[in-house]
Amino acid sequence: HLIRIFFIFFLFISGCATYQQKVSPARNFLVQGQCDLALKNLEEISKKQNGDQLVYLMDYGSALQICGEYKKSNDIFFQAEKASEAADVSSVSRITGATLMNEEMIQYKGDTFEKLFLNVSIALNFIQMNDLDSALIEVRKMNQKFVKLNSENKKNYELNSFSKYLSGLIWEADKKYDDACIDFKDAYFLDTTYRSVAADMLRTCWKAHRTDEYNGLVKKISATDDEIKKSKEKNKTELVLIFMQGWGPRKSPRPTDRISAELIPVFSTTQKLKAEYNSKIFETESVYNVEKAAIQTLNDDYGSLVARRIGARVAKEVVADQFRQKDSALGAAAWLIMVASERADLRQWSIFPKTFQIVRIPIEAGEVKIKLSGLDGLGSVSEEMPELNLRSELSMDT
Repeated sequence: HLIRIFFIFFLFISGCATYQQKVSPARNFLVQGQCDLALKNLEEISKKQNGDQLVYLMDYGSALQICGEYKKSNDIFFQAEKASEAADVSSVSRITGATLMNEEMIQYKGDTFEKLFLNVSIALNFIQMNDLDSALIEVRKMNQKFVKLNSENKKNYELNSFSKYLSGLIWEADKKYDDACIDFKDAYFLDTTYRSVAADMLRTCWKAHRTDEYNGLVKKISATDDEIKKSKEKNKTELVLIFMQGWGPRKSPRPTDRISAELIPVFSTTQKLKAEYNSKIFETESVYNVEKAAIQTLNDDYGSLVARRIGARVAKEVVADQFRQKDSALGAAAWLIMVASERADLRQWSIFPKTFQIVRIPIEAGEVKIKLSGLDGLGSVSEEMPELNLRSELSMDT
């Protein structure tokens, strides 16, 4: 009788779809531009109050953002933030299930950079809704999280330099150059890969009249004559475009270790954005690589995951032995079921860009029309995008 119950349970758990299988249709709908179908799919699964709700809320919020529903997107992101804070307490039953079955039975808590990007995503929505004050509130939340994470000795790539970079952009737009200088500086030294971030740091530090600090930074980063010249240029009206390029990497079972996940890069034909305005061409530059940070984070966690799974195997053997003492066949069946149930935890915030890119375009007062195109790795046009139309009011410092 017990063997039969175990067998039925095994069929149930082995038939459960993985996270990636559940969200794949929604991602495909987004690629095809079918927002209604994508949002309907994600809304349904994000409403289920279980240990996986956080990850589905984050994906649903991102899909709403992509589809231009910024207010509703923020409503969902705020729910995700609350779920993230509550996820630090896991139920005993789910921990036991993860030990005896698989890691996906543990409540999803979110990676470090995912928790920071909740505030980034909320701030981006507020910027789209022209609510800079609310965006600045998210900046303060990010800064509070940074203080906590720094105290936990998190690595630089986990701290998410784009959070600080976006913070700098918002401060700069609000003409608070002191704060912008500080955050751009933090963003650059968290990841010195991106020279465009260094340029923003120098410009805002100069505008903040932090002369001694500016001179020190010029020497520290070996700024070129051109970088120094541009950082001291007179104020001008600028349009700043944030381009979310490609798809972030996706989790898949490791070929050499099927119960552990690895992140696989997703190929994207479009590598950057080209903007054409007043017969001039501007191209985006990367300021943060989500793919790189996500892969490094997961790889660093691999050792601890292996240790947990070794402990879980020991626990499985203990439980199987208890059954075996009463019935050898039952013990063998229990062992087989528990081992066969193991699989990699493929949950992640997956509706996410590969890189964040920035382009600054000097614009004139009045009607502004900007032609946008995607470029592939060879610089050829890979896709045409809707023309950007807006009205600029004359300002010497925007």
